Amino acid sequence: MSGEFAELVDMFERAPDAHAVDPEAAAASRKRRRIAGIVAGATALALVTTASIYSVSALTSPIPLSTAHLTAPDVAPGPVAAITLPVNGSSAIVVSGENDFEAFTGSREMVGALDADAARPIASISKVITALVVLDAKPLGIDEPGPTITFTAADDDLYDKYYVLGATTHTMKKGERMTQRDALEVMLVASASNYAEAVANWAFGSPAGFRNATRAWLAKNGLNATVVVEPTGIDPRNVSTPAELITLGRLAMANPVLAAIVQSPSLDVPSHSPVSNSNTLLGQGGVNGIKTGTLAPYGSNLLFSSVIDVGIGEPLTVTGATLGAFDRDSLSREIMTTLQSIKGGFRSIPLVDKGRVLGTYTTPWGDSASVVTGKAGTLLTWSDTPVTSEITSSSLGEGESGTVVGSITYTAGPRTTSVPLVLDGTIEPPSAWWRLTHPAEVFGW
Repeated sequence: MSGEFAELVDMFERAPDAHAVDPEAAAASRKRRRIAGIVAGATALALVTTASIYSVSALTSPIPLSTAHLTAPDVAPGPVAAITLPVNGSSAIVVSGENDFEAFTGSREMVGALDADAARPIASISKVITALVVLDAKPLGIDEPGPTITFTAADDDLYDKYYVLGATTHTMKKGERMTQRDALEVMLVASASNYAEAVANWAFGSPAGFRNATRAWLAKNGLNATVVVEPTGIDPRNVSTPAELITLGRLAMANPVLAAIVQSPSLDVPSHSPVSNSNTLLGQGGVNGIKTGTLAPYGSNLLFSSVIDVGIGEPLTVTGATLGAFDRDSLSREIMTTLQSIKGGFRSIPLVDKGRVLGTYTTPWGDSASVVTGKAGTLLTWSDTPVTSEITSSSLGEGESGTVVGSITYTAGPRTTSVPLVLDGTIEPPSAWWRLTHPAEVFGW
């Protein structure tokens, strides 16, 4: 080996070893790597934990709720109610009721009148006054027949008297015995004028006694425009007004004996053949009395009572009087029209059809379903009472078709009714992906 080569070898051997490891540096490096690993692991764990918590929260949080925008359809009120009175003669009518009627109409009475204060001959309606005056002097219990009346020869002659006058009569024999109640029934149901005078004479002793008792009774009951000079009505001086006959009708129907007699469809008296009641309206339109009367040339009269069910929970009582109509048949038809007009003032009006779309639920995730009425609705109203409505609905996240989600409550006067609102279509819950990708909607941010 030459000297130069040996020198180079010696220099290389004395130089630092490039691959030698410094113990302290190695330790520091290992420490840094461990810390970095720990930090990275902790960060990864935190990220995984956060992601897991978010996922669980997003997937289990309550579903965002939607509110439907609903509009109730308007309901037009019915037409204005009006009592249709007979077009000929003079008339008065009073319709009365209790709590429900007052709640609907604002009053316990409804009145109709046409020339109601005009005094006219009342014909056989006079017999109602005769009966009430007799019962005032000789009262009967509802089941009492009363004392026995024995008809005299003078009473027997009354048949011929009234037959000649063209008045309605019924058979009567001298010596015949009849209870007070049966005699009143013949007088009112068969409208027998001979019985009216015979009963009046029996009760008061003479025509003068009857007139005095009748004047006192009329004054006591405030019937100052009513004049009665004899018990049958054959005399045109027996007059009253439709307005005062309303009071008379109410007095008649308040007397249980008289009320039972005037609503009898036919005469039912021992030893006497059945005779139909002269009031042919009985049983029609709720008519339950009271008395007809016709006197030529003054026209046909009717004092009537009716009980009408209009669907409000309690029947209405109608008392009416018409004087001076053209004839009995036309008057009967017009009274039926009058009663129909009263009943027609209460009407069930349609509110909404079943299946009517009132609005829509639309969810944040894009699902939707219509809200429809679950059934048709109607409501009983009076006249043109306005109908109001109020909608209630629930907030909704999901629901099957047919689910009840609210209601419409309609009100008219004292009556209300509710119509359910249901889903027409199914609203599905949101998907997991939508939940995970819509944190603002899920968490309400």
